[in-house]
Amino acid sequence: MLQLSGVTHVYANGTRALDDVTLAIPTGMFGLLGPNGAGKSTLMRTVATLQTPTAGRIMFGDIDVITQPEALRETLGYLPQDFGVYPRVSAYDMLDHMCVLKGIASAGERKATVETLLNQTNLWAVRGKAIAGFSGGMRQRFGIAQALIGNPRLIIVDEPTAGLDPEERNRFLNLLAEIGENVVVILSTHIVEDVADLCPCMAVLAAGRIQLEGAPLELIARARGSVWAKAIGRDELEAMKAAHEVISTRLFAGRTIIHILAETDPGQGFTAVEGGLEDVYFATLAKSRRAPVAAAA
Repeated sequence: MLQLSGVTHVYANGTRALDDVTLAIPTGMFGLLGPNGAGKSTLMRTVATLQTPTAGRIMFGDIDVITQPEALRETLGYLPQDFGVYPRVSAYDMLDHMCVLKGIASAGERKATVETLLNQTNLWAVRGKAIAGFSGGMRQRFGIAQALIGNPRLIIVDEPTAGLDPEERNRFLNLLAEIGENVVVILSTHIVEDVADLCPCMAVLAAGRIQLEGAPLELIARARGSVWAKAIGRDELEAMKAAHEVISTRLFAGRTIIHILAETDPGQGFTAVEGGLEDVYFATLAKSRRAPVAAAA
């Protein structure tokens, strides 16, 4: 289990990217959901020992991540948002090189590791192709292959499906699901469907703070009866925002569908909706934005 206690990070310019983050992350897939700028990448870089937090403690089993970064790196697989590779090198040769960097000295062991990972990530057929010619999805699967070198017990993937087409996204998520059965996998993303599809546990991070955590199905059930929907004209939107707590809007067949948060029937033609994780997420973000305003008042 990965345990974070009071993790805070303040950059030199005074920006508080993380504010007293406390989480317990068990074995399996864990979704860290939040908008761009929420502090997700800062948190992932901190857990991955790429930066030291201003305050707090991080433990992975009996490893103190802050004071024993080398011990954590021995059992860590990390796929950042942007990872650099030598574009003209083949996938096979690049993985072989990364195995050397990971400390796998035996040529036979490296060969077995590389071939296993290329097959696991469905890249065997393009093993001799230069990475520069890979599609976005193939690059992400290669990124997972390099993250799996050494059989890590903690795997961090930061915004892994951004920009992928639906087919590649499904292929990538299926791969993550297979990996996440016996190790801790943190999926950091702003895409609600990724978390809904994969993660039995999740948290929402916004403004550097954990705003909500739990099991997606339980969080959805908790929100039931408080989400209402209505189709309106575009010219009615501002009036609705003034009168109700609008948590999301989307266009459908030329009309604007709004979802609002209300504990009782708001009338005015609104109908109750079952709601989903997206509604839970948007409602949580709306509350987090209200909090600073209330504090200032």
